[in-house]
Amino acid sequence: MKILMVCLGNICRSPLAQGIMELHAPADWRIDSAGTSGWHEDERPDTRSILIAKERGIAIDHQRSRQVNEEDFETFDIIFAMDSSNYTNLIRLAPNEAAKAKVRLILNEAYPGENRQVPDPYTGGQSGFRHVYELLEEAVQSFIKKY
Repeated sequence: MKILMVCLGNICRSPLAQGIMELHAPADWRIDSAGTSGWHEDERPDTRSILIAKERGIAIDHQRSRQVNEEDFETFDIIFAMDSSNYTNLIRLAPNEAAKAKVRLILNEAYPGENRQVPDPYTGGQSGFRHVYELLEEAVQSFIKKY
């Protein structure tokens, strides 16, 4: 299984989602993350994401931000969007219907059909990152149980 986690800048939510999925997924799964924007190209995750992950025993400081590209739609089996804005951007970028079918909202794994959003914690404090971590942990655990 190959899974791509996607948020806007690939420095807050998707790096956390990648780290959480890597912790729980089988070793032969390939997990990566990317952003729909290139604003933070090649930057490390936000320090607050690194800290909240580290508190949970997950190292994400080696990750580097990158922008989603058309090849990702061929490479990955599932592309998880953190919110509806990124979902819409991914659908717009998808080269065909098969690629569009790979795009999902991650919180639908824990709350099927509710289309809940993972809030962007970038402009908030550490508590926002903690909340995002908890949401992503729940979604990843729900997803893993299915496979």
